[in-house]
Amino acid sequence: MVDYQGKKIVIIGLGITGLSCVDYFLAQNVIPKVIDTRLSPSGLDQLDDRVIYHLGNFDVDWLFQADLIVASPGIALSTPELKKASEKGIEIIGDIELFCREVNQQKNKEVIAITGANGKTTVTTLVGDIVKSAGLKVGVGGNIGEPALSLLKQDYDVYVLELSSFQLETTSSLQASVATILNISQDHMDRYPLGLMQYTAAKQRIYHNAKCCVINHDDKLTIPTNNRHCVSFGMKEGDYHLDAKCEHLIAQNQPVLSTKTMKLIGCHNYLNALSALAIADNLKIARDSSLKTIANFQGLPHRFELVFESNDVKWINDSKATNVGSTEAALNSVICNGKLFLLLGGDGKSADFSSLIPYLKERNIEVFCFGRDRDLLANLVPDLTTITETMSESIECIAKKVAPKDVVLLSPACASLDQFKNYIERGNLFAQLAKQYTQRGEK
Repeated sequence: MVDYQGKKIVIIGLGITGLSCVDYFLAQNVIPKVIDTRLSPSGLDQLDDRVIYHLGNFDVDWLFQADLIVASPGIALSTPELKKASEKGIEIIGDIELFCREVNQQKNKEVIAITGANGKTTVTTLVGDIVKSAGLKVGVGGNIGEPALSLLKQDYDVYVLELSSFQLETTSSLQASVATILNISQDHMDRYPLGLMQYTAAKQRIYHNAKCCVINHDDKLTIPTNNRHCVSFGMKEGDYHLDAKCEHLIAQNQPVLSTKTMKLIGCHNYLNALSALAIADNLKIARDSSLKTIANFQGLPHRFELVFESNDVKWINDSKATNVGSTEAALNSVICNGKLFLLLGGDGKSADFSSLIPYLKERNIEVFCFGRDRDLLANLVPDLTTITETMSESIECIAKKVAPKDVVLLSPACASLDQFKNYIERGNLFAQLAKQYTQRGEK
């Protein structure tokens, strides 16, 4: 275990990740201090009585006297108080760096590191299922589920981590057995004022010291900037790809699985499956075992999920599509023989939506825009767009128009926090209203 005895530790940010950091240090009899800029942060009631805390803003005296600052991923390194602390030579890291320093001291442990603008939760979960089905002890967490530090409480053979760009910014000791950037598209531009390349540079940190990099053949931004051992996946080309009709997964030029036997739907999900298979193959997991798990994997809620179908009208919940790239993936995958009703809206996080225009103009589509950035989104195709304040109002309009063979797709290209607690609440409301309006129309 890395020794932090005698160090002055300050943790910024509570919540589940902050509490895992507190527990990590307390286990070593090191009592940290905690700062949270919120007045009522989640997890405060679970904080150990020995830990003193400061709420509402930064206590700069604590920061400048610290030997080590462990910052929440939600706190940008460009925050003035953190910049001043860094200039004073104070080390600033995150929980993933703490995790990596510990794992690097252990023998025979595999770390799988997964990031990307879209699909990373699906791939992380699928890889975890594949590893578990192969009979290995696997811990899955990081940016999803259990915090990485909490995984250290059990003895796992393989750690499968979903990592965000925010987490990677403060991580330097990652030594992944397999690392992947699934794709790059505009996201969190409010956090990256220098644009897409600044965001990409944060993502690229996942490849540092990786033994194998799984890259997206169709996305050059996922290729390592230095010479690394790489395996590729892609739509039509790569070591792992799809056949011309998207009917089979191809690995090393051999068809290995029919997409018709898979419970996942959509070409973007087939690409997710290919990336997971590439990772599993590099872990030396038996191919047959991996393919069986992939075929039976049902996907995750709120990710291109068919939530209701009635009168030959499909309602697809893709509420997790909180950026432009994810919505593009959904529009590439949706099969619609009638009219496509697309719901866009929420907080766009300063993204450029213009890349959606070709997807909207080349099909029989009607767009409904709601939420904070509804007017900005409506300007993409004004002649095809209806503007409402809320998603509920949009769905009420759509329910009066749908006909057999139509598809209603919620793929907002925006975060949900302007009007919802999270994307889950948004997706659940979509599913509820789809069923409600359809059943009302059938009476």
